[in-house]
Amino acid sequence: MTILSTPVNRETEEFAYDEFLDTFPDYSQTYVLDDLRHREFARLDEQQHVYLDYAGGGLYPRCLVRGQVSLLEQLVLGNPHSKNNASLTSTLLADEVRGDVLRYFNADPDQYAVVFTANASAALKLVGEGYPFSPDGHLLLTADNHNSVHGIREFARSRGAAIAYIPPDSLDLRIHDIGPYLINSQDGRPRLFAYPAQSNFSGVRHPLSWIDQAHARGYDVLLDAAAFVPAHPLDLGKVRADFVSVSFYKMFGYPTGIGALIARRSALAKLKRPWFAGGTVRMVSTLADLHSLEEGGAAFEDGTINYLGLPAVGAGLAFMEEVGVELIQKRIMQLFAYLSGEMRALRHRNGRPLIRIYGPAESERRGATLTFNILDRHGALIPHHTVEMQANEANISVRSGCFCNPGASEYALQHTREDILACYQDAGAENFDKEHYGRCMGDKATGAVRVSLGMASNFLDVHRFMKFVTGAYLN
Repeated sequence: MTILSTPVNRETEEFAYDEFLDTFPDYSQTYVLDDLRHREFARLDEQQHVYLDYAGGGLYPRCLVRGQVSLLEQLVLGNPHSKNNASLTSTLLADEVRGDVLRYFNADPDQYAVVFTANASAALKLVGEGYPFSPDGHLLLTADNHNSVHGIREFARSRGAAIAYIPPDSLDLRIHDIGPYLINSQDGRPRLFAYPAQSNFSGVRHPLSWIDQAHARGYDVLLDAAAFVPAHPLDLGKVRADFVSVSFYKMFGYPTGIGALIARRSALAKLKRPWFAGGTVRMVSTLADLHSLEEGGAAFEDGTINYLGLPAVGAGLAFMEEVGVELIQKRIMQLFAYLSGEMRALRHRNGRPLIRIYGPAESERRGATLTFNILDRHGALIPHHTVEMQANEANISVRSGCFCNPGASEYALQHTREDILACYQDAGAENFDKEHYGRCMGDKATGAVRVSLGMASNFLDVHRFMKFVTGAYLN
């Protein structure tokens, strides 16, 4: 593929940077991250690659990969489900990483257990399939949720539980009050409230105080923290969620294929596994048709955990502690404020806005994720996939679509239940897909473009993205 890089004018960039620092002087307090980028993420500048998809996946630092290679070259590691020396070494490393995870999130090991999974989605599935939903139970979800959280409703539905959604405000995509949606009861019936600490669509940070509020009404709380923890601290000594899902590649890029369910032991005890697998059992008999599950988190780790990749998780968490998520947050939120302000100000020559942004205008109580569509001078939408393709040609990585968050996108793009049902009925179940949906919705947007910032982001990334947008679409 031919890369059409955005032309670099150093003098213009230096002038823009000086203006940026005049408006955001605290950015200078994050200069240590420039050294980090030069040392650990040099490939970005060597390839003139503007990476703006940290909500999709973090970038791995060079030291993490090199350290993992060195460790694997030195150790003999075997499948943990044995007592031979190689297996015992793997078990010891896995247990050390469990401790690293608990320490990083300040989770008391007497109260919390760590279950290693393939990713955050697998962690969420463990909760959905094991939670004791019943006809007198209740599943409450925010409409703003990842698909993997929405999928839990199918487990609840199959067991007759009531399902309810809390809608966001259609303008700023925030949810201002969950109280009216919580059933006020302490009768012990199975009730689960599931929501994201940060929206992967709009960047909105939903209040962690909802956890105590839901607990007071008799709910267990599942907190999807995958989009939140790459740039925000999560203290489970204070934020006492019952279930927390994370994917480590979102935090520090490597390894993919490892996530975790961090669960209160009392909540984990409520889950009833619908099956068993290798590693989850203490004893199985085919003749007697019986089995006995392992205790605690071990009963939920199906098959062999990724024992070769797990040491990199511990090293990645140590790397995050060394850098400091508070410093990352300070930097990317100033970059976000600059980018958001610049994009909102863009106008065609006829005065029409170039950008339609979804979500709150202010930088408070949100992450550094900006979701938008680009409009031509007549106010018509430029297809989001076209913008992503043209960004690719400029060697800029953004993401387009609905980002596996149908609820937030439906409210942001002003779709209605009637719209969706009409499209579904027109296509039929077998042919109802994104392409048909796009044709059916006519002039309404069926997706957007998302820019998200992270650990290695700097001013030149957002400045060059702005140059791409204005150069390609402003007229």
